[in-house]
Amino acid sequence: MAISRARLDRFLCKFPQFNKHSVRLLLAQQRVVINDTIETASDCLIDYFTKVEVDGVVLQNNIPHYVMLHKPIGVVCATTDTKHKTVMDLLKYSYKAQLHIVGRLDLNTSGLVLLTDDSRWSERLTQPESKVEKRYIVTLANAIYEDYAQAFEQGMYFPYEDITTKPAKFTKLSTYQAEVCLVEGRYHQIKRMFGRFRNPVVALHRHSIGSLALDEQLTVGQSRELTASEVKTIFDLSAINCCT
Repeated sequence: MAISRARLDRFLCKFPQFNKHSVRLLLAQQRVVINDTIETASDCLIDYFTKVEVDGVVLQNNIPHYVMLHKPIGVVCATTDTKHKTVMDLLKYSYKAQLHIVGRLDLNTSGLVLLTDDSRWSERLTQPESKVEKRYIVTLANAIYEDYAQAFEQGMYFPYEDITTKPAKFTKLSTYQAEVCLVEGRYHQIKRMFGRFRNPVVALHRHSIGSLALDEQLTVGQSRELTASEVKTIFDLSAINCCT
């Protein structure tokens, strides 16, 4: 859900103790503090997560939430579902109804799922121009051959949608297992790419998004909140070491 933004003066005028005249005076006298910085512009835009203080009194200080989940196979990335357990059913947080899913995994894919109530952060993670890499461990039914890497790194054309996938980094790990790095997430993309080689995907596991790897301490179905450092630095290694 997108976070709406509003002018600072209009936000302040919603409080009964303020009116248009008093708000102008407060701003001129440098008595309004936004995110710990004095603000004097009436048209400054704020949102649900902007900290607002007047004369040292906090009027708004909503804290965003960021969660990583170790998604099991057989659980859907949805808020509700009539047939399957959802990722929301696995969460125990009091604020879980506020969260939305950042980059879904299908029913039979396991691994790292992120959830947040901060749409600014999730939009940055998912927008194509950010080129945030997603890394998967893929287990295949048949042996992997050397020509796979070139096909993945060149991109593949899918005539049904009339699109060519962006270059993906392919690393062979063993006879039947590989790591694939994507900077996009089209419908069943990895399974369809291996389908070009008539090699069915037996298991698919996402182990990292950007610089954030799935916490090895989390067992399947468990979750934890991200640290402030993880929230900030998830973008730092985006597109590095990944074909773009």
